[in-house]
Amino acid sequence: MMKKISIAIDGPSAAGKSSIAKIVAKKLDYVYIDTGAMYRCVGYYCLQNNIDLNNETAVSAILKNIKITMDSNNRVYLNEHDVSDQIRQDEVSMSASLVSSYQDVREFLVKQQRQMSNVGGVILDGRDIGTVVLPDAKLKIYQNASVETRAKRRFLENKKRGLSADLETIKKDIEQRDYQDMNRKISPLKKADDAIVLDTSNLSIDEVVNEVLKLAKQREMEG
Repeated sequence: MMKKISIAIDGPSAAGKSSIAKIVAKKLDYVYIDTGAMYRCVGYYCLQNNIDLNNETAVSAILKNIKITMDSNNRVYLNEHDVSDQIRQDEVSMSASLVSSYQDVREFLVKQQRQMSNVGGVILDGRDIGTVVLPDAKLKIYQNASVETRAKRRFLENKKRGLSADLETIKKDIEQRDYQDMNRKISPLKKADDAIVLDTSNLSIDEVVNEVLKLAKQREMEG
C-alpha cells in the first residue's frame, strides 16, 4: 500500500505555487494547507486594525487575537470571517511579505503549519516550507518562473477577480517582493538542497500538475 507523504512547494511570489498545490491536492486526495494565506491574514488583520506594519512589537502583540482556519473548498477564515478574496489584494500581498519577516509571526504560524502536517497526506506551498517548516518533507519542489511571466499571470488573475490591475505596477511589486523575500534575515526564500527545480515559464498548468503528480507517485511508492 502506498503511503501518503508530505509535499513542500517553495518559490517566489506569483509563480503559480498555490494553483498547482490545490489541483495536486485534489487529485491525490491530500489536504492543501495555504501557508501564504496565513501570512496574508496577519497582514490583512493589521491593515484592518490600523496596526503599524513596521512596528514589530505592535504586530507581535496582536497575534493572540488571530485565529485562522481553512475548509476543504480552500476558503480561508480569519476569526470565523471568510476573507478568501480580501487577502488577495496587492496591498495585502506587500503587508504579508513585511510581517513574514518577523520572528514572532513566523514562529506563531510555523507551529500551526507543523501541527496541521503531522498526519501526512498534505501539500504546503510558501517560501520556506522545504527549508524550515517541513525539512523532512518526502517531496520538495522549487517552482519558479520569469518575472514577466509571473506579472502577466497575476495581472490576468486580478482582472478575473474584478480587482484593479496594472501590468507595470504588478511587475514592480513582484520584483520588490522577490527582493524582500530573498533578503530577509529570517527564513529567506531559497531552494532546499534536495528540492527539484521546476521552471514553469513555458509550461501550461496541466503540464506542471502532471510533473508534480509523477514525482509524488514515485515518492509514495518509495514509502
